[in-house]
Amino acid sequence: MLLAFKANLYRLVIAYMKEHSPDLQPLTPIERIFRPFATFLKLQTASGILLIACAIVALIWANSPWKDAYATLWGTKFTVGYGESFILSKPLALWVNDGLMAIFFLLVGLEIKRELMTGELSSPKQAALPAAAALGGMLVPAGIFAAFNIGKDTISGWGIPMATDIAFSLGVLALLGKKAPLSLKIFLTAVAIVDDLGAVIVIAVFYTATIHWALLAASIGFWLLALLFGKTGGRHPVVFILLGVAMWVCMLKSGVHATIAGVLLAIAIPGKMLASEGDPLTEVWEHTLHPWVAYIIMPIFALANAGVMIGQGFGQALVSAEALGIILGLVLGKPIGLLLFSWMAVKAKLADLPAGMGWKQLLGVGFLAGIGFTMSLFVAELAYPGATDKLNTAKAGILVASMIAAIIGYCYIAMAARKSAPEQSA
Repeated sequence: MLLAFKANLYRLVIAYMKEHSPDLQPLTPIERIFRPFATFLKLQTASGILLIACAIVALIWANSPWKDAYATLWGTKFTVGYGESFILSKPLALWVNDGLMAIFFLLVGLEIKRELMTGELSSPKQAALPAAAALGGMLVPAGIFAAFNIGKDTISGWGIPMATDIAFSLGVLALLGKKAPLSLKIFLTAVAIVDDLGAVIVIAVFYTATIHWALLAASIGFWLLALLFGKTGGRHPVVFILLGVAMWVCMLKSGVHATIAGVLLAIAIPGKMLASEGDPLTEVWEHTLHPWVAYIIMPIFALANAGVMIGQGFGQALVSAEALGIILGLVLGKPIGLLLFSWMAVKAKLADLPAGMGWKQLLGVGFLAGIGFTMSLFVAELAYPGATDKLNTAKAGILVASMIAAIIGYCYIAMAARKSAPEQSA
């Protein structure tokens, strides 16, 4: 009798825990597909709010009585290496932009790989609309910037308004709650990921100075070793990390921007499971890196790069050709390009609008895609190396444009949801 009582008690406890702890319940096939995406979404929305907070702190700090401490901190040289020949000595800001951001791009690469293998970009039909939207959202803003700056020494910043900050934009969507349908969030994420892929190509092709081919070949060699290791069943993270660091150092010294090494390493990490594995290695790395990137790397990047001096010349800087090209490119060019290219893709029957989304919601995505912030700041650093005045003007334009795009996007989607509610109830 005692054994029967224990068995019944055990069953009751397990039933209670399953009822009150959803994590212990067996996952349905649909839950297995969408659960990683839901976890990713939660991380990104929280990260967006933290990102905004760090940008505000950087702005206040850079314009406070302690502004010299801000400049001194990020200008402090940090040296890593051995002896006199094998050393890297860079200001702290460059360690953030070249080093920590390589980890950010590793995560971007893993996200792109996941979407291409099993996600929203895994079939031509699924990928057509976000790809067309992202392409329009890159070309039109770049064209607007070029129209304002053609023939000027600021033209190299044409890539700045092409970017979309996925964390910041999803953070704004999080504030909207149920007013923003899930289909809108999924589509914005897919567009931002294609946008990131475009940014990687632009950085690699157009923002690379003199190339040292021997060092670039060495970097590619380490990448091929990482590919070979993964293809032959290798899974130990230490091997990938060591090869990744060697690839990063050679890439940095070659003249090609070091963050490209992060994307290449993501390609080398196996996306198919071995029989002994519970999850693909790419998924394990993605879940491991997300908290570090979302809550540490991106906030530190914002803190290091968003410190723009707001003085008497700030208003004048905003009406310069450079800043106007960025502001109009992000605030107007993004929604126009995204909507126009999406419409052409649908009319050409290359793509269909996602279920639960109309042209009004698509325009809302276009406004939120105008939040450039992280990637725009990053491209600005590459476009104007050593040109402090141009860089500060670009940063001012990026911050103002991102703020305007966030406000317009939030208000537009909220109003569209309010108007559609009575129609649905009727």
